[in-house]
Amino acid sequence: MQEEKESIVREEAGDEGIAGAEGDEFTPSAVDQPNAAADAAFPRVGELSVAYEKAVAEKKEVFERLLRKQAELDNFRKRTQREKEDLLQLANADLMRSLLPTLDGFDRALKQRDPNVPRSFYEGLEHIHRQLLDTLGRAGLESVDTAGQIFDPHLHQAVETVESPQYRDHEIVEELQRGYKLKNRLLRPAIVKVAVK
Repeated sequence: MQEEKESIVREEAGDEGIAGAEGDEFTPSAVDQPNAAADAAFPRVGELSVAYEKAVAEKKEVFERLLRKQAELDNFRKRTQREKEDLLQLANADLMRSLLPTLDGFDRALKQRDPNVPRSFYEGLEHIHRQLLDTLGRAGLESVDTAGQIFDPHLHQAVETVESPQYRDHEIVEELQRGYKLKNRLLRPAIVKVAVK
């Protein structure tokens, strides 16, 4: 009888062991715990991915803003340089205009030579005139061409017309006052006589 009790206890213990073993399959074990931690970390990876994309977009926006600011700075530098050159040219133009009567005086003095005045005086005058023209020429001053040219209202000012068969129509016959340009900008038109048919 003792043996029967022991076999019943063993069978009950075996049933509980099996039941305990079957119960272990459905309950999380220590081996399954890291998978649960990984599942909990996946939302963090998603958050990191979103944060990375946001950071890349911000970097791109900042880089584009930097390029725009750099272009604005380059444009500002160019505009400032252009304004500086224009201001300098304007100041030079005023100085050149104030020197034109002096050049006219030299031209008149060299055209009206007195035979009683020594030749060396006129040579000295020509030398000073040439030096002054060379200095102003280096600054960009140049005279307006008139000899043999057709009248151009942008460069010449006609004060008299002359009927002459030996000249072409609207050809400049004589220059009364020399005209000047400063770096292709007209300072003063040449005053001329023009031929008409």
